[in-house]
Amino acid sequence: MANDDKSTTADKGKGKAVETPEKKDKAVDGDKKDKKDNVPEELSEEDQQLKSDLEMLVQRLQEGKTELYKPTLEAIKDFIKTSTSSMTAVPKPLKFLRPQYPTLTSLYDQWQEGEDRVAFADILSVLGMTYADDDRLDSLKYRLLAPTKDPGAWGHEYVRHLALEIGMEYAKRQEKESDTTDLKDLGLSLVPFFLKHNAEADAVDMLYELELIERLPEFLDENTYARVCLYMVSMVPLLSPPDDLVTLKTAHTVYRKYNKLPQAMTLAIRLNDIDLIHDDFQAAEDPAMKKQLAFLVSRQGIWIETADEEIAECLNNARLSSHFLALGKELNILDPKTPEDIYKSHLENTRGPAASVDSAKQNLANSFVNSFVNAGFTADKLMLVEEDSNSWVYKNKDQGMLSATASIGMLHQWNVEPGLGVIDRFMEANEDYIKAGAALAIGIVNSGVRSDSDPAMALLCDEQYIESKVPQIKISAIMGLGLAYAGSQRADLKEILLPIVADTSLTMEISAMAAVSLGLMFVGSSDGDVSSAIIQTLMERDEAQLKEKWGQFLALGLALLYMGRQEEADTVLETLKVVSEPISKNTSVLVDACAYAGTGNVIKFQSLLTLCNSHIDTSDDEKKGEDTFQAYAVLGLALIAMGEDIGAEMALRQFGHLMHYGESVIRKTVPLAMGLLNASNPQMKVYDTLSRYSHDNDLDVAVNAIFAMGLVGAGTNNARLAQLLRQLASYYHRDPNTLFMVRIAQGLLHMGKGTLSVNPFHTERSVLSRVATAGLLAVLVSLVDARNFILDTNHYLLYFLVTAMHPRFLITLDEDLKPLPVNVRVGQAVDVVGQAGRPKTITGWQTHNTPVLLTYGERAELEDDEYIALSHTLEGLVILKKNPDWQGKE
Repeated sequence: MANDDKSTTADKGKGKAVETPEKKDKAVDGDKKDKKDNVPEELSEEDQQLKSDLEMLVQRLQEGKTELYKPTLEAIKDFIKTSTSSMTAVPKPLKFLRPQYPTLTSLYDQWQEGEDRVAFADILSVLGMTYADDDRLDSLKYRLLAPTKDPGAWGHEYVRHLALEIGMEYAKRQEKESDTTDLKDLGLSLVPFFLKHNAEADAVDMLYELELIERLPEFLDENTYARVCLYMVSMVPLLSPPDDLVTLKTAHTVYRKYNKLPQAMTLAIRLNDIDLIHDDFQAAEDPAMKKQLAFLVSRQGIWIETADEEIAECLNNARLSSHFLALGKELNILDPKTPEDIYKSHLENTRGPAASVDSAKQNLANSFVNSFVNAGFTADKLMLVEEDSNSWVYKNKDQGMLSATASIGMLHQWNVEPGLGVIDRFMEANEDYIKAGAALAIGIVNSGVRSDSDPAMALLCDEQYIESKVPQIKISAIMGLGLAYAGSQRADLKEILLPIVADTSLTMEISAMAAVSLGLMFVGSSDGDVSSAIIQTLMERDEAQLKEKWGQFLALGLALLYMGRQEEADTVLETLKVVSEPISKNTSVLVDACAYAGTGNVIKFQSLLTLCNSHIDTSDDEKKGEDTFQAYAVLGLALIAMGEDIGAEMALRQFGHLMHYGESVIRKTVPLAMGLLNASNPQMKVYDTLSRYSHDNDLDVAVNAIFAMGLVGAGTNNARLAQLLRQLASYYHRDPNTLFMVRIAQGLLHMGKGTLSVNPFHTERSVLSRVATAGLLAVLVSLVDARNFILDTNHYLLYFLVTAMHPRFLITLDEDLKPLPVNVRVGQAVDVVGQAGRPKTITGWQTHNTPVLLTYGERAELEDDEYIALSHTLEGLVILKKNPDWQGKE
């Protein structure tokens, strides 16, 4: 007997393990019967008993005695509910009732309306799970026939199955355009069950399928809202318009409801909704919280007015320079560096005699490198040396003087008053180029900070600058205004610059620069006046002028207005069809790419890839420039894909294909696109690929690959990249143009002595700064034709990078905005969306005392609970409050 028991127990285990998959197979392939199925399965005594009991109950239902219906149905219900089985196996009662299912469904149809029939439908709905035939949505059919207040009574698996069938049925009804109210009501009744059982993702997904996502906030409470919003916000890059905006608005509503203002503000900034930003800002009653929100808004470059002086200081970024210098002091890097400290020429193994040294080109490179490396540190060894401060400027020629003088602005970045004091000496110079450089320096020093006195406006709108008869001074003044007021959307500046765009008697260069400056000021605002003025100019100028190299900058100015506006750009794209080719095609591609910047929109990505397919013969002089749109399409691929990691991976793979099979105009742009995709994020695979391209036979490709290496490593001091660039300096020592670009890349790599970043994403890579993207794009568009711009006399266009430069620090402040050093853990950020419990958000951390530098993909968190951070992400300037419940370390 003991042996029998043993065998039974063993068989039980075996029976389950072997039989379950077969059963599932049966469920899937109704008719495909295996030979094994013909062998009767040996059941244990208990199972046999259960099977016969269930068969007897089904028999009883068939007898037609109405008084037995209720107790019989109750009995079946009890059997199903009380069955215990392992997680993976189908519950036994469902297994044994499955063969009876057709009998039961036909029986249901014969019954009269009434309570019993509803109870019967309830049971059939559960049994319907075992009949997983795509066309028969039985669980749903019978659930709708048996309404219930508690759909979760049958357990989690049943509710998930039901949600799946609701989604399928909803899609079918949408196609037929039939009524879906009952499905929506049933779907909404499942939401509380999902939220209660930690299945937030299932609840959100089902509401997306039913197009009811805005109804979500009414079901949330204190315990569930955080996980739900995290899931929703992380889905945004994967959703198609208009779902993405609806999701952000819904999450914003939830955060506001639970008074999580920093999170709400971040989403309002992502929506680019100025009214919503004002609303969130005014909602903060605590002055410290208001200051924290001001830091978030000013980081994005949005201009808000306020009466409170302390808060205005935060909104204006007025103390950015002093915080940055405090960081430099903490890291012991205040000593100025010379360009030679960066080049380390003694490590370059130069072969053979160098070509005739173009000293002006070298000095120009030194001016740029000096300004990038010492950016914001207010001290250097070339320009700001008291005794012979003018001598370095005079070591440059013509436009070189302009760039050298303008570099003062970058050395005093964010530090307005002392900076203007130094620039003042050059404003009265006799040489027009030095004067022009001083105008540009004023714009650079005011970029990213505001002050009530508006010095940039006062100085540059003076008639000797913006009204100047010397084209170079006028252009510098216009560019300076664009840099100083990027993102400000100021109407008074619009009135000054619009006539310059529209005036066809001016050279193309002046009009185009005015268009770009307006694009920077009104970036992402889809301002009607500016866009109609630029389109009008595109129609009125004759074709020869539009084919000039500066014509592309008119297109760029228009594109910047629609940065991130998605479908709003469609009307402009229609209007552009009237403009003459090729400028109309170029502009359309740029506008389309900018409109979807950072969204990861797959449809747009594919449409731009298609543009890269066509082969255009540009051998005739007549057809020159007709293929430029392909270069913009490549830049557009990077612009769209940079919003989301998986899309960026795919884009890199596409760039590889374009490099193999593309025309030369595409090949020279691919490195720039790779640089944009990974700005200040030096990944080994990216810079190794760029290093390969930097030895390309086509010098245009090589020059752009070298710049992209600088962009990828910008502000990181990456040692491997520094070594690769030194090797390139010795490889190209005979070619002054390429060598110039190597020097620029070296300057970018050591930007701010390794404390700055040009990555346009901030707040844990969730928000795209439109101002930063605009600056990067302006530089990259000029590099599409590097020989005629950066390597020619328009190298000052590199200063557009200023709008994207920002310290990558974390500085903790107390409520009075005084520095408050605390211990923080810094490690690689981990994606914890949808994970159970409270998983660690960083991995491989080290503990540092603030202020600290954060590299791309790193995240910081406070070491203990002594302080509470007012911002939801520890990045940039963060205000800490003392925790009232803190008991001390013990």
